[in-house]
Amino acid sequence: MRECIAMKEIYLAGGCFWGLQKFFDQFDGVVSTEVGYANGPDHRDGLSPTYEEVCRSSGHAETVKIIYDEKEISLPELLRFYFMVIDPVSVNRQGNDRGIQYRTGIYFTDAEQLQAIRPVYDAEQEKAGKPLAVELEKIRNFFPAEEYHQKYLEKNPTGYCHIPDRYYHLTDR
Repeated sequence: MRECIAMKEIYLAGGCFWGLQKFFDQFDGVVSTEVGYANGPDHRDGLSPTYEEVCRSSGHAETVKIIYDEKEISLPELLRFYFMVIDPVSVNRQGNDRGIQYRTGIYFTDAEQLQAIRPVYDAEQEKAGKPLAVELEKIRNFFPAEEYHQKYLEKNPTGYCHIPDRYYHLTDR
């Protein structure tokens, strides 16, 4: 009898969503990723905001929806990887990207996740020595980004992202 897969989802905003998606795609246990726009205002008749609207400060964060198998990778592990590739005290900026859409955030789906998130978050805050600029909130909304943004760095290997290339090969070691 096959063991049931324990699928969970978490939403992480960490600056440019292209690089964050590529980064998380490398890990065993990450079943799928999708880039989109999260935790902004509800949008006109439930339609997705466009990339142009997000770039004009719609209030949404560029975010990666991660579906993961918690039997293979835990939420604390995912978060430790996340904190490796962001500046957690930078407000509305990661690398050269600036604006509210580039803010950082951990958007959870239920209180059980918050219990797993809080110790990692608190440890990172202690390490930083000051309050983190990483939002810690329940996911309010998520709109998938346009198709050309999905797996963008696979389609455009020379595209810019604030995450150094060496982080895309952690599982090759």
